[in-house]
Amino acid sequence: MKKKILAIFASAAMCLGLCGCGNTATSSATSSTADTTSTSGSTSSDNTDWNYIKNKGEMIIGITYNMPMNYQDDNGETTGFETEFTKAVCEKLGVTPKFQVIEWSKKEMELKAKTIDVIWNGLTVTEERKENILFSTSYLKNKQVTVVKAENADKYPDTASMANISIAFESGSAGEDIIKNDTALKNCKQINCEAQKDAMLEVKSGTADACIVDYTLAKAFTKEGTDYSDLKVLENIQNTDEEYAIGARLEDKETISKINAAIDEVAKDGTLKAIAEKYDLADALLVGGESTTSDVSAVSAAESEVSAVSSESTAA
Repeated sequence: MKKKILAIFASAAMCLGLCGCGNTATSSATSSTADTTSTSGSTSSDNTDWNYIKNKGEMIIGITYNMPMNYQDDNGETTGFETEFTKAVCEKLGVTPKFQVIEWSKKEMELKAKTIDVIWNGLTVTEERKENILFSTSYLKNKQVTVVKAENADKYPDTASMANISIAFESGSAGEDIIKNDTALKNCKQINCEAQKDAMLEVKSGTADACIVDYTLAKAFTKEGTDYSDLKVLENIQNTDEEYAIGARLEDKETISKINAAIDEVAKDGTLKAIAEKYDLADALLVGGESTTSDVSAVSAAESEVSAVSSESTAA
């Protein structure tokens, strides 16, 4: 009898022990989940919008190498109008700019994935892009232009005369939009390029009859004395004026607000105008300088150092 009673007590003790262990495990898991939730909730709050950039201490800038905006100088250093403008704004913001070369056609994906914080590379403002990008104050005017070999310029009085030619463009660019929406150009043989400078090279080498690129880049590349001086901008074919702005994630409203305030500062203190003058872009400024929106053709090539680099880019 005693043995039976002892066996019953032992069994009861084991059950209680097992229940206790089970409750402890569940409690620990719940506690762990709660702690994780609490921690991640805090982290999530700190890693959104401007806090995400401020906490890192750096702003990752998505760019491509296109003169005179961003390009590499003789020492392999990134320079250009956008480069210097970015550094001036980031100094006001108290963060360090980190330039990241991206595929232009994937710029919105890069932004969403947070591999970059902003797109800052002659980014044209369009209604379609506004669906995925939050834009800053527009700071520079531009337009898309058609470039051909100078010897062939007379062949093309309008886009209708360009039907069925081969035409190059940067994938994901405003130039591509023009080609796809033009009655004559959309039937051309289309050559997708990773960068606008590659589209220029297609024309230079004869593998494309024409290309559509930013006016700012075309004028810098085709300046007399460069390896592209045998190419010509078709001034007779006019496209709608555009505006450049900085692009951020749609939810990053505070970031854009702070960037806009910094743009206003560098515009008012003359820094932006000085940078623009260095690259012969002062007449294209929309903030911080005298600017007439109808006179985009006043934008010319960047200074002589830019011309030298364009020659080296061809060789490379």
